[in-house]
Amino acid sequence: MAAASRPSWWQRWRRRAWARDGAKLLLFLLLLGSGPGPRHVRAGQAVEYLKREHSLSKPYQGVGTSSSSLWNLMGNAMVMTQYIRLTPDMQSKQGALWNRVPCFLKDWELQVHFKIHGQGKKNLHGDGLAIWYTKDRMQPGPVFGNMDKFVGLGVFVDTYPNEEKQHEAQKRRYSPGVQRVFPYISAMVNNGSLSYDHERDGRPTELGGCTAIVRNIRYDTFLVIRYVKRHLTIMMDIDGKHEWRDCIEMPGVRLPRGYYFGTSSITGDLSDNHDVISLKLFELTGVRTPEEEKLHRDVFLPSVDNLKLPEMTVPPTPLSGLALFLIVFFSLVFSVFAIVIGIILYNKWQDQSRKRFY
Repeated sequence: MAAASRPSWWQRWRRRAWARDGAKLLLFLLLLGSGPGPRHVRAGQAVEYLKREHSLSKPYQGVGTSSSSLWNLMGNAMVMTQYIRLTPDMQSKQGALWNRVPCFLKDWELQVHFKIHGQGKKNLHGDGLAIWYTKDRMQPGPVFGNMDKFVGLGVFVDTYPNEEKQHEAQKRRYSPGVQRVFPYISAMVNNGSLSYDHERDGRPTELGGCTAIVRNIRYDTFLVIRYVKRHLTIMMDIDGKHEWRDCIEMPGVRLPRGYYFGTSSITGDLSDNHDVISLKLFELTGVRTPEEEKLHRDVFLPSVDNLKLPEMTVPPTPLSGLALFLIVFFSLVFSVFAIVIGIILYNKWQDQSRKRFY
């Protein structure tokens, strides 16, 4: 009887297999459940949540022209298997990539994985790329492939020193305190009244900047734009150390909600490949005090505290054909009515004058 109750080798093997497969299944479920969850940005900071409607990564299924697409291409931009190329290494090209969904987050962080490379030697390449958070989208123009006098935030990765070349042509010398080394990252907030100064590489309107050697390097290059409680921070990871390095920090930046994220690039006589590998937007959630809620109310026009931006002059709206017709029509009716009233009053005055003489 004891020998009959002993499990056979087949039963013992099947139990071990079930235990091994069960452990694998449990590990798989744990990994699956930990993927899309929140994680802390840094100790003492907010928790971040990936917003997929504002994010883009391989295999770039959300890019297209259909109504269900989350991202639109413009100009010479094209989708490749490993990246989205805004411009190829060819002259006179421009391209852009724009999110179709407006962003209504209060605090956010945008992480951009990009690559700039080409055949040009030192100072024989250009022009760079820009990352946008603006009121208008899909508007081609001269500012890194986007419109001038934009409304919102622009962050520029400029690879060609226009101002330095102009000074060299005029045989001037830089003072050590103002010389910049390119490639150069800068930021600009605009309410629609300012033009980006290409000849001076945006120096008159920049909030700040830093040198960033991002061209033709073997490391992955990342840029992060963080906007928390009216505080703008721009950092980069370009040396393969997987650590963020500060570039720009500006308090008192006021950006409206409901603007669009995008990126664009342009080439002229000089060129480069400008590739975007991923764009990831995170919502940053943190506790706000009632005082902070009052201070950080929604705004309707971009601005920077202690920085005077010119007032934007709104051109008068041209009248439509119907409005113009109604204005002319009622003007004529009023004129005829005034003439009739005038004739009636004149006739009464004449009648009264005759009665006096009789």
